[in-house]
Amino acid sequence: MLERTGIPTDDDLEKVIPGKKRLAQGPVVIIECFQKIPCDPCAISCKLGAIKPFKDINDLPQVDFDKCTGCGICISSCPGLAIFVIDMNYSEEKSLIKLPHEMLPLPEKGEDVYALDRAGGILGKAKVVRVLKIKNKTNIISLEVPKSMAMKVRGIKVEDKNNER
Repeated sequence: MLERTGIPTDDDLEKVIPGKKRLAQGPVVIIECFQKIPCDPCAISCKLGAIKPFKDINDLPQVDFDKCTGCGICISSCPGLAIFVIDMNYSEEKSLIKLPHEMLPLPEKGEDVYALDRAGGILGKAKVVRVLKIKNKTNIISLEVPKSMAMKVRGIKVEDKNNER
C-alpha cells in the first residue's frame, strides 16, 4: 500500500508510534519515515540522543521515546516532512500537534484551519496555537485538535481569504 499510495498502513504506523503509556507522559516525537534513503538530518539535529545515530545513511530513524522531550527541533530538519510532535496532555479535551508546513499562505496564531489526514482529506477544523517561522527551513505549526484526531492529523489547509490563485 505505502509503495503505491504513499500512505502508510496501520501496520507501518504501529512500528513508529509510541505506546499509550509514553503518549500519556507528555509531548513526544513521531517519525513517519518508511523509505530507506540516504538521509539523516533528524538524528544530527537531536541533541538529546532521542533519535538514535544511524549506522548507515540509509537507515530508518529509530526513536528512544524515553529520551524524547517533544521539543520539536527535529521537525524542521526533515526534508521529507515526516516528523511530528504529539502532546496528548495539552488539555482535558484537546491534543497539541506540531507539524511541518511549507505552503502559502502561512496561517496566523488563533486562526482556524482545515486539519488534513495523511491522504489530504479534511478531518475538520483546528485552531493554530503557534506559528514558528524558521529562516531558510521548514516552518512549524502547532495545532490544537480534539484528542480523537491527534493520531490522524498530518497537514493543514489554510483558507485563502483573498481568493487569489
